[in-house]
Amino acid sequence: MKDLFLQKLTRGELSIGIIGLGYVGLPLALRFAEKHRSVVGFDIDEDKITMLRDGQSYISHIEPARIKAALDAGMTVTSDFARIAEVDAIIICVPTPLGRHREPDLSFITTTLETLKPFLRKGQLLSLESTTYPGTTEEIVLPPVRDRGFSVGEDFFVVYSPEREDPGNHAYPTHKIPKVCGGVTEACLALGVALYETAIERVVPVSSPAAAEMTKLLENIHRAVNIGLVNEMKIVADRMGINIHEVIRAAASKPFGFTPYHPGPGLGGHCIPIDPFYLTWKAKEYGVNTRFIELAGEVNSHMPHFVVDKVVDALNGAVKSVRGSKILVLGLAYKKNVNDVRESPSVHLLELLQARGAEVAYSDPFVPVFPRMREHYFDLTSVDLTPETLAEFDCVLLATDHDSFDYDFIQRHARLVVDTRGRYAASRHHNVHFA
Repeated sequence: MKDLFLQKLTRGELSIGIIGLGYVGLPLALRFAEKHRSVVGFDIDEDKITMLRDGQSYISHIEPARIKAALDAGMTVTSDFARIAEVDAIIICVPTPLGRHREPDLSFITTTLETLKPFLRKGQLLSLESTTYPGTTEEIVLPPVRDRGFSVGEDFFVVYSPEREDPGNHAYPTHKIPKVCGGVTEACLALGVALYETAIERVVPVSSPAAAEMTKLLENIHRAVNIGLVNEMKIVADRMGINIHEVIRAAASKPFGFTPYHPGPGLGGHCIPIDPFYLTWKAKEYGVNTRFIELAGEVNSHMPHFVVDKVVDALNGAVKSVRGSKILVLGLAYKKNVNDVRESPSVHLLELLQARGAEVAYSDPFVPVFPRMREHYFDLTSVDLTPETLAEFDCVLLATDHDSFDYDFIQRHARLVVDTRGRYAASRHHNVHFA
């Protein structure tokens, strides 16, 4: 089976099924299609399927032209999971959120596996890309495969290869980001590496799926901890009347031993706010308390509250109460220049401000209408930034610093600006406060 898989791959006859056409799965599907591979994209969201079939994009940094080119090259998209039997490689890219008590929610993975199970066949390779805790591939993915009577490493192959997408990062598109891959057996690893090498410039093999799972968590925990550190430094500097952004720029002038991280109103995206808690949860099984990681999580989780307190202080300085004030949040996406709102701190800011009695609105050129979210909803549409609309608000809260915002224009026409991103840090404006 291994040799047959490699032969089909070499001849360009191997078909690839990608499950979950979101911020991870869609770029990967397009990349394989661009490398002249036969691709079938699967998703349960019929709206996404319809848009893709029409050559439209629902992800801001993916041009419709790429989708149309992939369709012309033979890529198909479907919600019919029976077609899994047609493909030779299956790549799972589904969400892995946290539950109410910050425990891992693997329901998307388990539901997907149960859906696929009747259609799995000998000779296929299954790769899980969803971020998860070490042991998931062995504990969750292998049982349904073995239930089908397959022998992993002989007539069916399983790897874990964590996604590393950075939406909107044009310097590192999918194919330029090295791909870590860990296989259940040596044969599994060999096929996983061979598959990804057809689309990714560099593949980094590791000894096991658990090592690959831990690699993904380490990458994001590294970021979460350092962001937690700089967020705590921001709070201290604020009390001392020191501009933390000036300090970071000065520290970054050191050519070694320092990597700049930047504070903000909280963590967003699917990885940094979530991944550390996958490890803290799993570590307890081994009697380990990850105090360092959890402390960073506490600091980062507190940042929206810190920002709201700064808004209250700024309004007090203008002899205004937050209750009854009109507050415009600039940027709904979790990072600049994309339309990705997953775990966005802006949403938490809207909720916290509304809970204090404020009348809230938002402006984001990438998110014209407040989207469907699992736990949050506002009946809002993006506000156009004009002199008149800006003047209507008692406070403009800069939460996501899109490059398309005209910051001088905003400052001129807003009564009060609270800046969480340091966009105004190099200058001194009478109506700008920092949070």
